[in-house]
Amino acid sequence: MQVDRRTRARELTIQGLYQLDVQGPDLLELLGEFFIEADSDDFVRKLAFDWTKGTWKNLAQCDKLIAASTIKWQFHRLSPVDKSILRLAVYQLKFCPDIPPRVVINEAIELAKKFSTDKSPAFVNGVLDAILKKLKA
Repeated sequence: MQVDRRTRARELTIQGLYQLDVQGPDLLELLGEFFIEADSDDFVRKLAFDWTKGTWKNLAQCDKLIAASTIKWQFHRLSPVDKSILRLAVYQLKFCPDIPPRVVINEAIELAKKFSTDKSPAFVNGVLDAILKKLKA
């Protein structure tokens, strides 16, 4: 089954964000090599790198929105995988007006289904719905 190129770029992006979260910001310079090894499609690699850089550059704003919307969950207790998925989605909701919000949220839910726990898709959906309402207000 062929995965959509933008979906594949999102998968690589959350992997890159996860690595940055766990290993630190010095890794940003090496992510290009990771993307080259992970996928042969130039479009996918460029998009993944752009989204990773953009999310990382705006991390404080993204994390603030996530923290304000994770009721009952302390931000530092989120799994690194869920945090990476939410960070990318919030970045796209806030800074990528060319991507429809429903697409961002649906893609984030699919990433949570693929890479996280059974409870993550509903959690991600709830947090992103709350964030979307805040951004629209």
